[in-house]
Amino acid sequence: MQLTPGKLWGMRRMADASGRFRMTAVDQRPPIKGPIAKHHSVDEAPWEEVAKFKTLLIETLQGESSAMLLDPHYAIPMGLDAYDPAKGLIVTLEDSLFQETPGGRLSSEIDDWSVGKIRRMGGDAVKVLAWYRPDASPDVLQAQKDFTKRIGEACARYDIPYLFELLVYPLAGDAHQTTDYVEQQGKKADHVLESVEEFAKPDYGVDVFKLESPVNASDVPEHDGEIQKLFDEMGRLAGRPWVMLSAGAGKAAFRNVLAHAYRAGASGYLAGRAIWLEAFGHYPDWDRMRADLEGDAVAYMRGLNELTSAEAMPWHDHPCFGGETGFLPADASFRHGYEDI
Repeated sequence: MQLTPGKLWGMRRMADASGRFRMTAVDQRPPIKGPIAKHHSVDEAPWEEVAKFKTLLIETLQGESSAMLLDPHYAIPMGLDAYDPAKGLIVTLEDSLFQETPGGRLSSEIDDWSVGKIRRMGGDAVKVLAWYRPDASPDVLQAQKDFTKRIGEACARYDIPYLFELLVYPLAGDAHQTTDYVEQQGKKADHVLESVEEFAKPDYGVDVFKLESPVNASDVPEHDGEIQKLFDEMGRLAGRPWVMLSAGAGKAAFRNVLAHAYRAGASGYLAGRAIWLEAFGHYPDWDRMRADLEGDAVAYMRGLNELTSAEAMPWHDHPCFGGETGFLPADASFRHGYEDI
């Protein structure tokens, strides 16, 4: 793989100086909107309250982050003024409301939002989550593939990194039914691995994978040979830089997941609730939330970052690049071959 100039710059912007990803997710919508709406006994959470919490996350957690993932609904319009411009800016594109059909889930972009708009506003990368089950109905599988490929083509056109997240989910008849944005309990490792294998194909244009644990996060100890083999296979199938997501896992569980992932070649994390969910539990006590974020959450991130610095693979060292991740062509001919949009 050879990165084009825009993708190379975006990858560098997302990572720390050593090439490791320490990224914090603030783009969650239902996991934040739901509890706030419930507290206020309303169907729709007040915009100002959701945006205020996301801004608080930016203010308190950006210091330990190499980049943050923001959404255009809440985090960007209220929080961008508080965001450190030295940090990488990842912007989400997928709508949090998916379509549940008898054959599986269908994803879509946020209305009036696009790769082009993300690039135009100064985003360093585009993040997309796609729900995927290899055993979903053929029409659903094709729709999810088309969705992913369409965005990959747009990222190539605008020369911006494509950070692609995969989550398996329960089909009708499965146990542990949920539409929440959480890890599917009782998931099959084969479903996770087959999903990664599909979207690692060059047709989709993925630059960085954001992946879930192939087994329930709560079942991952710090060391386990059989589980490690699954992480190793996931890293092999990814075939490019990848990071771990937390999917609502607890602090200790997510740290164990990272330990396995780093031994398998992961380059960092992009996590949210494992970092800030406990503090959010104090809503609407804003002073207590801030104190917990500045205290326990930051301390937890520092521990993750120590582990990341010690064990994660710098993204530019991934074998897919063959040791060549510099700017090319490194001469005055660059502007002649670099295409306009």
